[in-house]
Amino acid sequence: MVAKAVDLRSDTVTKPSDAMRSAMASADVDDDVLGADPTARRFEAEMAALMGKEAALFVPSGTMANLVSVLAHCDVRGSEVILGDASHIHVYENGGISTIGGVHPKTVPNNPDGTMDIDRIVEAIRDRAGALLYPTTRLICLENTHANCGGKCLSVEYTDKVGEIAKSHGLKLHIDGARIFNASVALGVPVDRLVKAADSVSVCLSKGLGAPVGSVIVGSKAFIDKAKILRKTLGGGMRQIGVLCAAAYVAVRDNRGKLADDHRRAKVLAEGLKKIKQFSVDSASVETNMVFFDIMDPRISPHRLCQVLEQRNVLAMPASSKSVRFVLHYQISDSDVQYALTCVEKAVDDLLKGGAKFEHLTNGTTKNSYGH
Repeated sequence: MVAKAVDLRSDTVTKPSDAMRSAMASADVDDDVLGADPTARRFEAEMAALMGKEAALFVPSGTMANLVSVLAHCDVRGSEVILGDASHIHVYENGGISTIGGVHPKTVPNNPDGTMDIDRIVEAIRDRAGALLYPTTRLICLENTHANCGGKCLSVEYTDKVGEIAKSHGLKLHIDGARIFNASVALGVPVDRLVKAADSVSVCLSKGLGAPVGSVIVGSKAFIDKAKILRKTLGGGMRQIGVLCAAAYVAVRDNRGKLADDHRRAKVLAEGLKKIKQFSVDSASVETNMVFFDIMDPRISPHRLCQVLEQRNVLAMPASSKSVRFVLHYQISDSDVQYALTCVEKAVDDLLKGGAKFEHLTNGTTKNSYGH
């Protein structure tokens, strides 16, 4: 058995690298609420340039990044946002756009590839002549990569088309780009080109990129000025955040080049799982760092499979009542993938033979992966 856990629960579980810890320890800091933290200012400027936008803002979490972005665009209560019915904003962010912002969600079905049909997006846009009766559409949200659809990538052509629709109807386009760098690498498209049509983008630094904390929002200077006020309103104004931005800088610098390996290993993992007859895996659909597989044998539940895997030091979480999700990240090696596959095979055998013993487990594998 390997000494360390092979943690496939999410790409949010990575530990700060030595380089990140060193950067945090030596970061030049000041009060960011006063706009004086030099490390934060440098990092935000570099992220804005990398994403091809005018300005950027560091925030504590991806949920706050999306909430701030939606509220900045929909600054009139009773506004409506068009978004996917399986999107992270709609499903996993506590309904914050409604409960806090008074923004009404208009959902459009997500296709298996993470897109929404263009015609359905257009149909969802409210006729302003009906403003007496209906919410006013002000925003369209996309998600790239799309987590609930298996880490699928939205193409630049599709994103541009949605951007054209938004612009022609006087709307804004926000991209939940929690894993936008995964999409950029998988598609072979520079990230600034991939999000060119967007008025704002949220980028999670603690997912595929492996930073310990934080997200960044990018957009126009006017948009970021509004976002900064909203961040403070929501309790996200922090002081010496250069400590966190220093680690994030190292993550962006060092780990973007490792994402292709994460994707390659995800393919290897999917191909291995495909050989287990009790599972259904569409390995061809694995585009980035996520692998979803359905369990076809009623004698095996995702919950029990994850319990047995934890006993073998492989951590995972159910994705649904019939499926499990594995997520690759830069701290998972080729040998870790092979070890995980061996453990899955043995766990299935144990469960089918009824020999698995269940103990009290503490690593969170019995919870689901929603929102990670």
